Amino acid sequence: MARIGIYGGAFNPIHNGHLHIVCDFIRALGLDFVLLIPTGVSPHKAAAAQSASAEDRLAMCRLACEGLQKIRVSDCEIRRKGKSYTADTITELKKQYPNDELFLLMGEDMFLTVQKWFDAPRIFRGATLCAAPRSSDGAARLLEHARKLQADFPFVRTQVEEISFLDVSSTAVREAIQAGKSIDDWVPPAVADYIRQHGLYGFKEEER
Repeated sequence: MARIGIYGGAFNPIHNGHLHIVCDFIRALGLDFVLLIPTGVSPHKAAAAQSASAEDRLAMCRLACEGLQKIRVSDCEIRRKGKSYTADTITELKKQYPNDELFLLMGEDMFLTVQKWFDAPRIFRGATLCAAPRSSDGAARLLEHARKLQADFPFVRTQVEEISFLDVSSTAVREAIQAGKSIDDWVPPAVADYIRQHGLYGFKEEER
């Protein structure tokens, strides 16, 4: 039985913080591999200004994960029509990996609202929820929320891991590009090159 992590998001664009948390989850949970899944149409938030297309976000994810043997990029949500509901993704993956154990990886903000997601009980039955804090007192909040989830949904399985985080976000990367600043410390080199070559996020021609 394989232990498979699931890490979804807009990845608009993918950055070093995403890769850092995935690699730390792999070590902390003893995962065999992680499926990194770019969202097709997010049900949680509106598309950002200067947003990249699904095809560009998928391409950047694949570039970022080249050489990382335990991270595989899946296009299952991009291929699926309509909004990308995690419950549907879990159902699809359970059929694809019927004998394996699924671990849904997420940060603090997502974990604290996961009970409000579309068909949350289906998510809880299909995968163990794994969360990492993004603040100094985040672990305590996550543990308290895990207790509340288990009180409301006795079948839910949760795991909180003390994983360090890099202070970088996709929003900060996009804003830096629009301000003409370097992003080389924030994203993998291949991703930075892709953004420049394709003029993403308002990257100006004269800056190439």
